[in-house]
Amino acid sequence: MKKETIYVDGMTCNHCKAAVEGALKNLAGVVAAEVDLSNKNVLVQYEESKVTVEQLKEEIDDQGYDVKA
Repeated sequence: MKKETIYVDGMTCNHCKAAVEGALKNLAGVVAAEVDLSNKNVLVQYEESKVTVEQLKEEIDDQGYDVKA
């Protein structure tokens, strides 16, 4: 099990939080995803044999938010 903190711009409300968490949790291999609006990040717990960090970032991007390097 691996944890990754991904910094994201554009998340401002609970709708943003729900959209990002829901999208990530639908990916195979993601165990947990928790958005922290005040710190502009999402902590993702996942199985690296099933999903990559790039896939996580792409999913956030697909929801309309800017992933920061």
